[in-house]
Amino acid sequence: MVLSAFLCPFSQLMTLVQLSSGLSVRSKFYVWEPPNTKPDWLKVRLTLGWSVFLWVCLINQHNENGFEHKRRNGLA
Repeated sequence: MVLSAFLCPFSQLMTLVQLSSGLSVRSKFYVWEPPNTKPDWLKVRLTLGWSVFLWVCLINQHNENGFEHKRRNGLA
């Protein structure tokens, strides 16, 4: 008896929450996926080129840090 008296307001609250969340299901922004059958080759080239550039910079910086470490510790 006490449990049902406790659950009644809770179930009403859950019903209210479900109704309010159901109203805002529709998105304000439409996200579309570009077609995969015709890739944008300019974007592909730019992405791969930028990736290669970053890797070259990373490896170059790593080598410079290694030479600096050897120079400071008298290993070279």
